[in-house]
Amino acid sequence: MKTKAMLELADVNAILDAAQREAEANQWAVTIAVADDSGELLGLRRLDGAAATSAMIGTRKARTAALSGKETRVFEHMINEGRTAFLSVPLEGLLEGGIPVIVDGQPIAAIGVSGVKPEQDARVARAGLAAVA
Repeated sequence: MKTKAMLELADVNAILDAAQREAEANQWAVTIAVADDSGELLGLRRLDGAAATSAMIGTRKARTAALSGKETRVFEHMINEGRTAFLSVPLEGLLEGGIPVIVDGQPIAAIGVSGVKPEQDARVARAGLAAVA
């Protein structure tokens, strides 16, 4: 039987804190979401000034990255390069800014960020990932 790693509350808070520091250092109003490997929300932080929709989008980016084990930018690029049939898959949040947390080659969680440009969302998510990597 396999055992799997999982985030504890301290890990979730470390991710949220590190991502928030990155966002605030750049004056980016974003929402940061952390999901477990099934895509269920473990933590959410909507910074002052972040749009209401960023909470929904960030959560969906985290869910998609968790379920797929891939960065959501992979899907955005795939669709932008013409594979529009991929829009029919039952996933949401197919925009850059979702980053899986991989341990021993397995996705155990994910971080989703929304509120600024796609590469900036991803930068904030990577800062959160660095807190537990």
